[in-house]
Amino acid sequence: MAASPIASTVASELPRVGALPRLGFVGVGWIGLHRLRSVIAAECSEIVGIADVHRQAADEAVAVSASPHARVMSFEELLKSDLDGIVIATPNSQHAAQVLAALDHGIHVFCQKPLARTAAEVTQIIRRAHERDRLLAVDFCYRNVEGVRQMKSHIQRGLIGRVYAADLTFHNAYGPDKPWFFDRRSAGGGCVMDLGIHLIDLALWMLDFPEVRGLSSRRYRNGKRLDADTLELENYGTLELDLENDVEARMACSWHLHAGRDAVIEAIFYGTNGSLRLRNLNGSFFDFTIEHCEGTRCRTLASPGPDWGGVAICEWARQLAGSPSFDPTAAHIEDVHRVLDEIYRR
Repeated sequence: MAASPIASTVASELPRVGALPRLGFVGVGWIGLHRLRSVIAAECSEIVGIADVHRQAADEAVAVSASPHARVMSFEELLKSDLDGIVIATPNSQHAAQVLAALDHGIHVFCQKPLARTAAEVTQIIRRAHERDRLLAVDFCYRNVEGVRQMKSHIQRGLIGRVYAADLTFHNAYGPDKPWFFDRRSAGGGCVMDLGIHLIDLALWMLDFPEVRGLSSRRYRNGKRLDADTLELENYGTLELDLENDVEARMACSWHLHAGRDAVIEAIFYGTNGSLRLRNLNGSFFDFTIEHCEGTRCRTLASPGPDWGGVAICEWARQLAGSPSFDPTAAHIEDVHRVLDEIYRR
């Protein structure tokens, strides 16, 4: 990442404030600024540094933080700022190098998805986090939609019998507004990397990360099917996973689909005695309902609740206030990225 203008205050001279963990943010576009607002609202950290290649965005984030200790810094200055944790929300191509640099400076990391562009990069990161004993988390935010953990509990307790199939969908009528999303070297992939990664993670996480025994996928660009080895990125993709215990998971995702609404987001898990369904309401990106269905009857388990987008980062920040250490479940990030590698033939 290119350096931001140098702050007037030397980073290493910033005072430590109370017992709250000191955080730095790298990249404060829409998602980075949202996560910044979340930790501020939760009062679970002290913001001390913001880095962004766009000075105006960094200045806005400092103002939003309302912290007298927050300064605009370069990424390199952040690493020398006695941080407890760093939040990375830069373009995908920068994630691996920035995460590794932070870990090598003894800093705990919260990174936007994807953690990296390839499974090999992810493996290197997880190994480094383990070696440094640092808390590493990726923002798989849909795990925290109101009621999703209840869904997982129902599956684990066998309340819908044995799960044998799942259908997951994420269609975004708009698509990304940054050019780098359409460049394979920068993004690593198209809508499957951007949206499908959430579906892959949700399916595997909900079922306690079963072994993936096989997969098939198709990718399309403006209605034209793409060859497996093409560098062109898709705006529509489908995926079928053959999981252990004879479970089949089918997924579809897209940008700019003519869906008649802003978004179509759904995840259904079918069991021998019932099903569980997560679906967005009225095309919303934020409002969801969860239902438990048996035959032709459904009952609501959860309705739209409070803002769930910042739950994961606040949980991570609160862990930093204790005795944070490497979380072995981070290894499951590799499972998600191995699937992506197969889709993109890496």
